[in-house]
Amino acid sequence: MAPAEDASFMIIRPKVRGFVCVTAHPEGCAAHVQEWIDYVKSKSPVARGPKRVLVIGASTGYGLASRIAAAFGSGATTVGVFFERPSEEGRPATPGWYNTLAFTRAARAAGLKAFNLNGDAFSDDIKRQTLATVRAELGQVDLVVYSLASPRRTHPGSGVVHRSVLKPVGQAYTNRTVDTDKGIVSDVTIEPATEAEVSDTVAVMGGEDWELWMHALTEEGLLAPGAQSVAYSYIGPEVTWAIYKNGTIGLAKNDLERAARNIDSLLKLNGGGRAFVSVNKALVTQASSAIPVVPLYIAILYKVMKAAGSHEGCIEQIQRLFATELFGDRAPRCDEAGRVRIDDWEMRPEIQRAVREIWPRVTTENLARETDIAGYRAEFLKLFGFGLPGIDYEAETEPHHPMI
Repeated sequence: MAPAEDASFMIIRPKVRGFVCVTAHPEGCAAHVQEWIDYVKSKSPVARGPKRVLVIGASTGYGLASRIAAAFGSGATTVGVFFERPSEEGRPATPGWYNTLAFTRAARAAGLKAFNLNGDAFSDDIKRQTLATVRAELGQVDLVVYSLASPRRTHPGSGVVHRSVLKPVGQAYTNRTVDTDKGIVSDVTIEPATEAEVSDTVAVMGGEDWELWMHALTEEGLLAPGAQSVAYSYIGPEVTWAIYKNGTIGLAKNDLERAARNIDSLLKLNGGGRAFVSVNKALVTQASSAIPVVPLYIAILYKVMKAAGSHEGCIEQIQRLFATELFGDRAPRCDEAGRVRIDDWEMRPEIQRAVREIWPRVTTENLARETDIAGYRAEFLKLFGFGLPGIDYEAETEPHHPMI
């Protein structure tokens, strides 16, 4: 039957509402995943890379990049845990759903095993299912990547639903921001978080769940001797600190670092394993798009780093992390707090100096000239499978694809 005659086929166009796109294109997402795979394959294999990998939060952003880097950079069997919505009548699936399908098909076509679990990674049930899959299909894992980004968490012990907020702590904060859809630069004032909101944000975005995962894997004997684990964080420059580093999300990331120290001690007892927090570069992701002030900083940063020839995206960052820090020929380079820093190119003094010079002079009128807002928008749409070369976005496509 021709596509136009099949009621399930539809033309899928981007529909942006605020800081999220509510549609995703299956072929576009697959093309985006293939771009990342091709990049990893263009690099030398990571000889000491992991062979059995569990990625918690595996369907978008740094988690998806980690799964691709492990599979196509060192031939790893991967288990991906994610929480994505399938398509419904008249509505495409989430981009993470299509990303995972594209990755899984490509991995299996390359002779690599890939297993998927869709559900709430915070829940005891998904943990049990994942442990059973690891036991049956991998035996043990030698790398655990923790890359969850969720606005809420139902605590598995208490049943309480915690909701995170993106707010400053202590006092209100005013700075410049940009409406990336409309291109309007304006001041934004954000009221400070309450103690309860701080606590809830730490419960969602802190390190407790990472610890629960690692203890469960340890207790079941599913960590190979010398196994490593890494979680991802961000620090950024002073201009973003009130809303990020010193805000609710920053306090949650402090708790992630607390958890890393505890997990590191646990893994050291398991054949000398290690746990790290990797501080990564500011990038256009679904999570970062929701943080006030940060999109304007990213639009300026992209312009500066592209001009300097040092710009990286998710896949470039993670491929470099795996090849040079986690599985390279030397011990990882850590800062005074024990964090791996692959935001090092972003934080170079000359890069930050250029950003600071541009920041105060950006207006709505000169936004396109002073920043890379066009690059920001293009990267944002690519997250949802739009703007990829070779895709006919005016053609009808089948949105309904079961998970494999």
